[in-house]
Amino acid sequence: MTVPISLSPSRRAWQRFRRNRLGYVSLLAFAVLVALSLLAEVLSNDKPLLVRYEGRYYFPLVQDHAETVFGGDFDTPTDYLDPFIRAQLARGDNFAVYPPNPYGPQTLNYFAQAPNPAPPSADNWLGTDDRGRDLLAQLIYGFRVSVLFALALTGIGVVLGVAAGAVQGYFGGRTDLVFQRFIEIWGAMPELYLLIIFSAVLAPSVALLLALLSLFGWMGLSDYVRAEFLRNRQLDYVRAARAMGLSHGEIIWRHILPNSLTPVVTFLPFRMGGAILALTSLDFLGLGVPPGTPSLGELLSQGKNNIDAWWISLSTFAVLVLTLLLLTFMGDALRDALDPRKADR
Repeated sequence: MTVPISLSPSRRAWQRFRRNRLGYVSLLAFAVLVALSLLAEVLSNDKPLLVRYEGRYYFPLVQDHAETVFGGDFDTPTDYLDPFIRAQLARGDNFAVYPPNPYGPQTLNYFAQAPNPAPPSADNWLGTDDRGRDLLAQLIYGFRVSVLFALALTGIGVVLGVAAGAVQGYFGGRTDLVFQRFIEIWGAMPELYLLIIFSAVLAPSVALLLALLSLFGWMGLSDYVRAEFLRNRQLDYVRAARAMGLSHGEIIWRHILPNSLTPVVTFLPFRMGGAILALTSLDFLGLGVPPGTPSLGELLSQGKNNIDAWWISLSTFAVLVLTLLLLTFMGDALRDALDPRKADR
């Protein structure tokens, strides 16, 4: 199958990407998983999506209601897993629409029949962790935290790496030399030790972790952008732009940068995979997200501490492997689609 010559280079690259079935299916599967994780509150929550009680409708996901509203005795937030509350909501014309998995990431099932960590059952499809939290809910919310963190870290790294590489490659000379020496010194700093120090001094947070990792995550990409700019700045179209009197910013933004983004786009899936692994590793060591935040690394740590609870390690490992495989297949297909040596004849 040949691609029409009239198509633009980006459209031809997209057509080549779609012909790589493994990469294209991986992209669709990853997009579906991310979309489902963004709807985590609808798929896995300990609050009903809709409640009809004594002729009135309630939306617990939007607003909390006291137990006395549904015939309880205490003016406290309603525990919708309580058998008494469930019986009240099922009495007469009352009804409640529950999520497919009626547990949140921090929900403790006080009415479980087995001790924690409990194996998979009809109530907890993937079992519970050592604190009694539903493992499926932990995986859904932990996957969302990992993906959103990876997207943010990748975006910041791309912006900083492209900016640094563009300045180095375009101006060259002394500017390039100074930047290279700075990168060598900055890259020699012990990143893990800095994370340990800041985690001990400051309160752990996702924003702090994102900022610390962003300080070092841009250097690998800047080298590729620098090389592209060093090559493209000597081409005829750049010389023509300079002869027309365009400013440095216009030449970089409008002419060189669009022709230097191939390595940036190619490495995006691999950088996301690296960011997910970095967050998982730091959470496994206890240096990642704050306690109580759903985390794949924290689940792996629980699996290590509870060898007999095989369902914790197995399910978490399966989610990590599937995610990294999808990103790797996407990256391979994207690399082949943008490779000029494999362009359509």
